[in-house]
Amino acid sequence: MLNKDQTLLVLVDVQGKLAEIVHESGQVLANMAKLIQGLQLLEVPVIWLEQYPEGLGDTSEQLKKYLDNQEPIRKMTFSACRSPAFTNALEAAGRTQVLVAGIETHVCVYQTAAMLKERDYEVEVVADAVSSRTRQNKEIGLAKMQHLGIAPTSVEMVLYELMEAAGTETFKKMLKIIK
Repeated sequence: MLNKDQTLLVLVDVQGKLAEIVHESGQVLANMAKLIQGLQLLEVPVIWLEQYPEGLGDTSEQLKKYLDNQEPIRKMTFSACRSPAFTNALEAAGRTQVLVAGIETHVCVYQTAAMLKERDYEVEVVADAVSSRTRQNKEIGLAKMQHLGIAPTSVEMVLYELMEAAGTETFKKMLKIIK
């Protein structure tokens, strides 16, 4: 089970035109926005990544507006684990459970999740908050992650699992985000 004091989100490369052309982009971006807002309500940190922003562009405005109190970590490697800035931020967070969301599922999301798993983090991929340009590549990326022991989860599953109980003020606020 996820524990909100041990969990963080790694948001991978949701940038530029690519964010608009991935499979089911509208739904995936909406799911990512819900995930970010819900995690912020629960005070779960987000490490936000951008792959070569000079070429791919900035993070989607649909998400950037919820990340206004932080800066992205810029990288050139497909796996964020090959970026010292990312590994430093990850270590500084002191969390053991990592949720991974973003694009593209079969490239940067997969490679980052696989290396996090190799480094003994408990890793889950938020399957309805990842995508690739094609559905097939998304499915292949998810399948390879699952083969490595990286469990798929969903935005709602994550938020309810971390929230733990209904009938609280947090629950009422969360319902407005989820619906």
